[in-house]
Amino acid sequence: MSKNKISIIHSGFVPLNIENVDTDQIIPARFLKATTREGFGKNLFRDWRYENDDETKPKKDFALNNPKYRGEILVAGKNFGCGSSREHAAWAIHDYGFRAVVSSFFADIFKNNALNNGVLPVTVSESFLKKIFALNEDATISISLPDQTITIDATGEKENFEINSYKKECLINGFDDIDYLINIKSDIEKFESARSI
Repeated sequence: MSKNKISIIHSGFVPLNIENVDTDQIIPARFLKATTREGFGKNLFRDWRYENDDETKPKKDFALNNPKYRGEILVAGKNFGCGSSREHAAWAIHDYGFRAVVSSFFADIFKNNALNNGVLPVTVSESFLKKIFALNEDATISISLPDQTITIDATGEKENFEINSYKKECLINGFDDIDYLINIKSDIEKFESARSI
């Protein structure tokens, strides 16, 4: 896993105003042959990005191909990450450079895969999501993981979001599950010593 820590993300965003984006659209099945997590970003939304799977023919109307939209935040429509449980979808989003995905609803398995792979899923109300989609391409968003808030910088409008406290700690510290256990090794050893008496 990437050791990148997430605390405050202040960034432009890429709008993907499409509902029910499934994991096969995020990373098509034909690109799942690799055994490591690197390189998946190249094929993120592959079938939506290129004409006839030709990298020399990017679709100009697709958000990731629009030079006006840049940043570490992907803003997506409702029910993002539905479909199959492939972890590669989170790998592709992370490898492309997104540190957070904002939506009004995430499929549960995708949400957990994102949290396990250094991508912060931020669930907002549908009304707040609409406000983000209405912003111009120069707008920025600030996400504070410690405070669990997302703010539209231009207006100051803010919402809180929920996150599992364990996953929050892991993201803030750049831990995966093994890193977390190593970090509390002394506590585990003390507990085991107390139990063995």
